[in-house]
Amino acid sequence: MSKRIQAKYKIDRRLGQNIWGRPKSPVNRREYGPGQHGQRRKGKLSDFGTQLRAKQKLKGYYGSISEKQFRRYYAEAIRLKGDSGENLIGLLERRLDAVVYRAKFVPTVFAARQFVNHGHVKVNGRRVNIGSYLVKPGDVIEVKDSSKQLAIVLESVALAERDVPDYIEVDHAKMKATYVRVPSLSDVPYPVQMEPNLVVEFYSR
Repeated sequence: MSKRIQAKYKIDRRLGQNIWGRPKSPVNRREYGPGQHGQRRKGKLSDFGTQLRAKQKLKGYYGSISEKQFRRYYAEAIRLKGDSGENLIGLLERRLDAVVYRAKFVPTVFAARQFVNHGHVKVNGRRVNIGSYLVKPGDVIEVKDSSKQLAIVLESVALAERDVPDYIEVDHAKMKATYVRVPSLSDVPYPVQMEPNLVVEFYSR
């Protein structure tokens, strides 16, 4: 479970961006950082600082994945054929908690991880309670029958602030989603610009 369940807005404030596009983000009110020194004028970031910021933003977006796990995604991304930055995004979007979030079964990526951990989700008919489980194209993800009427699920489906991307087909009447394909960076509906190429540069130093 992420240690940031209670501190998700701190990530927004620290990065100075509303990385999930939430209406309640504190960045919508104050764009400066948290703490007594938050309003100091920011200096220009070095190349290292820019790369680090890109990594923190991407890690934070997916529920503050641990450094060890995030580095494993990088290692897998450079091993695969093609653009390493695109591969990294593809791996992150295959995470079960990310798919549950994208399908609008829950309102936040933090809630998605908790929802999966508590055993509310099945993949191809089998219960999976690991948020980092990687789904494959063609996999069917569904909410367990006894969990379909939970308030968090019904409220999330009704949210108008985000749409389901086209690489996931969803039937909200049955609370079932099919993972159609692995997306590229341009397919993923990030509210802010993500720069996976800078993340690759950070780790390849």
